[in-house]
Amino acid sequence: MSQEDPGPELLFIAGERVEPDGGYYEVVDPATEEIVGLAPEASRAQVDAAADAARTAFAVWSRTKPEERAAILDRAAALIARDAEAHTRLARRESGATTATARGMQVAVAAARFRRYARGALEPVERALPPQINEAGPMGPSSVLGALAVRRPVGVVACVTSYNNPWANPAGKIAPALALGNTVVVKPAPQDPLSVYAMARALAEAGVPDGVVNVVTGSSPAVGEAVVGSPEVDMVSFTGSTAVGQAIGAVCGGMLKRQLMELGGKGAALVFDDLDERGLAAAVRGIGTTFSFYSGQICTAPTRVLVQRAIHDRLVAGLAGYAGALTVGHPADRGTMVGPVVSAAHRDRVEGYVSLGRDEGARVVAGGERPDGPGLERGFYVAPTLLVDCAPGMRVVREEIFGPVVVVLPFDDEDEAVALANDTDYGLIDYVWSGDMARAFRVAGRLRSGGVGINTIGRNMEAPFGGFKRSGIGRDVGSYALHAYSELQALVWPGG
Repeated sequence: MSQEDPGPELLFIAGERVEPDGGYYEVVDPATEEIVGLAPEASRAQVDAAADAARTAFAVWSRTKPEERAAILDRAAALIARDAEAHTRLARRESGATTATARGMQVAVAAARFRRYARGALEPVERALPPQINEAGPMGPSSVLGALAVRRPVGVVACVTSYNNPWANPAGKIAPALALGNTVVVKPAPQDPLSVYAMARALAEAGVPDGVVNVVTGSSPAVGEAVVGSPEVDMVSFTGSTAVGQAIGAVCGGMLKRQLMELGGKGAALVFDDLDERGLAAAVRGIGTTFSFYSGQICTAPTRVLVQRAIHDRLVAGLAGYAGALTVGHPADRGTMVGPVVSAAHRDRVEGYVSLGRDEGARVVAGGERPDGPGLERGFYVAPTLLVDCAPGMRVVREEIFGPVVVVLPFDDEDEAVALANDTDYGLIDYVWSGDMARAFRVAGRLRSGGVGINTIGRNMEAPFGGFKRSGIGRDVGSYALHAYSELQALVWPGG
């Protein structure tokens, strides 16, 4: 154990830190393979206790004033920001993210999301509907009926989170759920759960009542299955792979639970030959984030590059140069741009896809070999890799790799570009780079994806986020998250 290790973590149930029935498992630093800490293994009985605590707390929390919920969420944001450096170190050590990413894109975003939904708790939940005039008939005398559509909390929400962002992803579920008056049972990914326990402690210090937030963990799927299948859980909010999402969806369908699913992606970047040099350089930088941002472990990455044939070689040369210039190293080192992937198993999976791509006929023009050098003897490092001469039917083109690997396919015209982009099971976020904005918006309108970045990889955090096809169900972010964690109730009365 390192000096930063506070000792074994405990489950968080009904406001209490609880010894796990199943003992502990090791959380490993992807950069060094050292033990970061010990996470608790919950039993099914303890999952049931967490769900029961959330159900009991819901009766009171759902009736608290919005102003009270807002104040607690605001305090939680301040407390997360207060301890940002300690949280950054923890997130870096258990997820492998670089210091800059852990600080700016994980911890800071988590604090921002609690602040955003402190405001969200005060957003109107009622919408007046036009009165309806009913003529006399079998249902009674003539009347004028007034109506309101009112958003109500769903109840107990299971928040099942991904391993690539142990702060922002859970905060994006917990904060809007609490803002609407729901209670939560959080099941973090097994690879990096310690940050979520730190978040729970901040929420408790902020004044969240006992049972409103509960956290249970385990190294096997059994704990997540128990959370999803609990009869006390009314809704499941899940971020992760499509395969796991399908299994969760089957349970939710059978039990008629609400669900919000943010699943896999294989984002296409359509690059047109009307770009000037500046625009082409921007496309290279944007696509190049796949190599460095979370080491490619992000579902929104532009991993399929579709480039108009006239500029194919220039774009490939730019991307190869970009990938080759990135420093792979320990996430704490100031110059590191690419840290490790989350585990040895995942490193092997990504490397297996690169090998498969070669077998399928792709040509490796950058990366392709395990990086070596001082400090890389241990850790789960993958070199930024660029595959060209790809074809639409290749598995490396069709399947989500979830690592720093980009594939390139050429196209001749706009129709072919759109057909290639839509030829996928996924539909989360695509990207269009073009010097002609009319063309860019026209192409975006033809893409079957939940979002389209036009000459940018940036996201507006009030815009709806979610996927078409096998990339998910529902939308969150901004006010759309408040809608996702609520049910609509209609109130109707006579008198207009």
